[in-house]
Amino acid sequence: MALYKNYLKTTKKCEVTFELSAEAAKGAQKVWLAGDFNSWSSIDTPMKKKPDGSFSVKVKLDPGNEYQFRYLLDGKKWENDWAADKYIPAPFSNTDNSVVVV
Repeated sequence: MALYKNYLKTTKKCEVTFELSAEAAKGAQKVWLAGDFNSWSSIDTPMKKKPDGSFSVKVKLDPGNEYQFRYLLDGKKWENDWAADKYIPAPFSNTDNSVVVV
């Protein structure tokens, strides 16, 4: 799991690469990224599966904000990013949400 941030001068956005390791994906065939930036959609931001079984996706976000997010594995199981910048209690469950600060 990892977050990579690239601040783009031309668009004043931050391109964040979200990566989920093969180990964390636990054999999932499909993974989606859901969070504040896509209204927690479970289908709008599919992640690309790599040959090693890991997943990644790039999302452009507005700097100066914090965004909560989680990964949805095979449409059934939610997973946090344990390399996130911080964590906050999820409002509708007994778990935490991952947070990226840009």
